[in-house]
Amino acid sequence: MSQKSGPLSHVRVLDLSRIMAAPWASQLLADMGATVIKVERPGQGDDTRAWGPPFLKDSEGNNTGEAGYYLSVNRGKQSITIALDTPEGQQIVRELAADCDIVLENFKTGALAKYGLDYASLKKVNPRLIYCSVTGFGQDGPRKNEAAYDFLIQAMGGLMSVTGERDDKPGGGPQKVGIPIVDLMTGMYTAVAVLAALANREQTGEGEYIDLAMLDVQTAVLSNQAMNHLLSGNTPKRGGNAHPNIQPQDVYACQDGAVILAVGNDRQFVKLCDALKRPELVSDERFSVNAQRARNVAELTRLLQQEFARWPRADLVAALSAAGVPCGPINSVAEVFQEPQIQHRKMLRNVPHPLGVSVPQVVCPINFTNRPLAFDAAPPLLGEHTEKVLTDLGYNATQLSELRESGIV
Repeated sequence: MSQKSGPLSHVRVLDLSRIMAAPWASQLLADMGATVIKVERPGQGDDTRAWGPPFLKDSEGNNTGEAGYYLSVNRGKQSITIALDTPEGQQIVRELAADCDIVLENFKTGALAKYGLDYASLKKVNPRLIYCSVTGFGQDGPRKNEAAYDFLIQAMGGLMSVTGERDDKPGGGPQKVGIPIVDLMTGMYTAVAVLAALANREQTGEGEYIDLAMLDVQTAVLSNQAMNHLLSGNTPKRGGNAHPNIQPQDVYACQDGAVILAVGNDRQFVKLCDALKRPELVSDERFSVNAQRARNVAELTRLLQQEFARWPRADLVAALSAAGVPCGPINSVAEVFQEPQIQHRKMLRNVPHPLGVSVPQVVCPINFTNRPLAFDAAPPLLGEHTEKVLTDLGYNATQLSELRESGIV
């Protein structure tokens, strides 16, 4: 693994987490230069290693056993294997924690305390430690001991109640978001939290314990929908693709496919009407300002659908883009990576993999000018760095052999 160069190259992270939420955070920290030591179960590793197909293929086209799910969230880390339920394994974790800045874990509430690996225990070996526990429901409350997954939290946290087509339309009903959005947002909040604690430690010298719950995160990101309810007393409903506050924003059919229109203010609405050669809509009191457009959205949608149906999709997108009106096609995932802007921004990279092939990676979107990020370390093989990390801790070859023979690493 090459020398880290990003803005967090001075930071060491002990990552006891698995699956998606907390590993998303540790991958972000690794992308920004942190040394991330990922602790996995001997012989099995992170559950997501087996969450395929698809799997990465070797140079002969054979499956490697490295699942796409795992490969999406573990770039740039060092993998070591440790049996946490053994005294020897627990001692290794304490030694690692003594030399790390941050610990991330997503075990069930209280699970690591049984092993002496909770914050109270590790704080004794490193008082400056920043320790973040990521769970479904948090460290306290009536559900604290329950397991949670993204799908469940999307439902419980209200997201599915506002996602999907209206109940009175074909295909109506609750829908989950097509990516594990609660896991990803929890990972983002986790990264923000530990970096805030790190900044505070720079000023005070104090470590920190952070309790982060997926249900809390999903409740927080209800954002405008939550405030719509709290101010009006009305319960937000599913509205398909229509925006609940800003119009016109929806999916519209052209002659040869659909586009999305995302008018964000009154000025853009004027530009839209000019481009469609329907300037009279601007002076129509039903549509002149956003509040009126939101109230009369059904009629506005009907009129715009009539206009858009006359246009070939590419011509409409070109005309509205030239007029400064946000409009675009609904790309498939494959088409995203064919988008010239994405290609220009180099969001897709190919990274050399230890198995002698390259693995595609959708990289971190943060661009630092003074400390540019490097993406040259693929998601690690299970236990790939065990020997190196333990040797750095002072373990000799005989000790390493004994640990392996006993199944501790």
